[in-house]
Amino acid sequence: MDSADDLFDRLEQLNDIGASLSRERDITRLLERILLAAKTITNADGGTLYRMKDDGKKLRFEMLRTDSLQIAMGGTSGSAISFPDLPLHDESGAPNDSLVAAYAAIHVQTVNIVDAYTEQNFDFSGTRRFDERTGYRSQSMLAVPMKDHEGEVIGVLQLINAQAHDSQQVVAFSLADQSLVESLASQAAIALSNRMLLTQLEELFESFINLINLAIDEKSPYTGGHCQRVPALTMMLAEAVSETTEGPLAAFRMDDRDRYELKIAGLLHDCGKITTPVHVVDKATKLQTLFDRVHLIDTRFEVLKRDAEIHALRQQLALRPCADAQAEAGISAECQASLESIDAEREFLRSANIGGETMSEAALQRVRQIGSERVWRDVNGLETQFLSADELENLTIRAGTLTADERKTINQHIVTTIRMLEQLPWPKHLKNVPEYAGGHHERMDGKGYPKGLRREQMSVQARVMGIADIFEALTAGDRPYKSGMKLSQALATMNKFKTNGHIDPDLFDIFIQKGVYKLYAEQFLDPSQIDEVRL
Repeated sequence: MDSADDLFDRLEQLNDIGASLSRERDITRLLERILLAAKTITNADGGTLYRMKDDGKKLRFEMLRTDSLQIAMGGTSGSAISFPDLPLHDESGAPNDSLVAAYAAIHVQTVNIVDAYTEQNFDFSGTRRFDERTGYRSQSMLAVPMKDHEGEVIGVLQLINAQAHDSQQVVAFSLADQSLVESLASQAAIALSNRMLLTQLEELFESFINLINLAIDEKSPYTGGHCQRVPALTMMLAEAVSETTEGPLAAFRMDDRDRYELKIAGLLHDCGKITTPVHVVDKATKLQTLFDRVHLIDTRFEVLKRDAEIHALRQQLALRPCADAQAEAGISAECQASLESIDAEREFLRSANIGGETMSEAALQRVRQIGSERVWRDVNGLETQFLSADELENLTIRAGTLTADERKTINQHIVTTIRMLEQLPWPKHLKNVPEYAGGHHERMDGKGYPKGLRREQMSVQARVMGIADIFEALTAGDRPYKSGMKLSQALATMNKFKTNGHIDPDLFDIFIQKGVYKLYAEQFLDPSQIDEVRL
């Protein structure tokens, strides 16, 4: 018989367990806490937790613990459970009342058995075979159904061999034990239901985020991989920072809620690109809009070549009927030189159209010269400048493929991202998502965009995402306008960014020292990009 003090202590323990269950976010650890708590408050040697399968027709072994046999299966044990599911009905549809756990689930009723070997109402043949193999003696049992807030059975908590508190003697589960476990099962079922509901909502929310990213991906296949790689690299670096125990960032730590918040921010960091015109996002060459307009220029060059050949032929015809071989040869040579000059200028403009890291002043001047000095006859037969003002502006882009206006259009995506995210009613544990996601284009020296924030005005998480975004962009091999850099080149570029105030120097040091770049490269880069790094 339990004393009043013992019952009071166990009630206090039950209250503490209930509080701890409500705080647990991980379902596997939550289930494990439930089972271990039930064993503790009843001093049971073993226990099994079953969960109802989605179809409501079977119970699945979730985890099993038996202390005296040192058996730990399921949960965080690392040992999988190979036992088959327990059917709640036989092939004819009759209830499977021969199994204790199934009976408790079917009838929503606690089963308290003093001795399995003398109990006549249930089939314990499987239990006996287990005992024969292990030398165990299964005796007292307690099976309690777990009901959610709607009264639906979501699992069964089964305990075995209660032990006297002052010895290892196996005793029956008392009515106090049964009452405590039923209370625990009720609390546990609510905690589990709440956690499952939250998990389903989180999965729905993440699916909605993936839907946005899919829409961006469908618009532009070149950004789809970016929306997946940046969150992955962000989490790699954030974990490395969280594990750091010395230096300026030694105090930075993340719990599961922090990780989830940063993960969501990473997935949403470019959601504003859904409004960015696809011809700007995918602008592979300087003259590309809905198509690459360099082909129009190719046509004009062909017209120039045709005109040069016609001009030469007319000059040669003017020599008729008096043939002048030397004069005709001179005309042919002049025509050939003109054709070669035209071809050279065409190849030069095609090269200029590709874009790249930078374009020299001499090259820019040559584009302007061709555009202003060359003339061609348009479809109306009128002589006009070879390059239009818009074509000239695009072909004289100093670096990359975007004009200043197109760059503003691209940059607008982060403003749109922030505006979109700030419209959402974020719960407390996700309230920082807009700041994390909206800060990845800021610079440590305040020269970034859209807000011109300085390092001290930004969270560690936003600065982490900034590094992840840049490194992914430098090494990405799926951009239409460039190939991915090798590791050594990308890190050399980022090292310059570290010294010129672009990225956080302390975070970049951890990025290098903890080998985050290597981990990322192994998972996401082409092997040809992975070379020796010396900084």
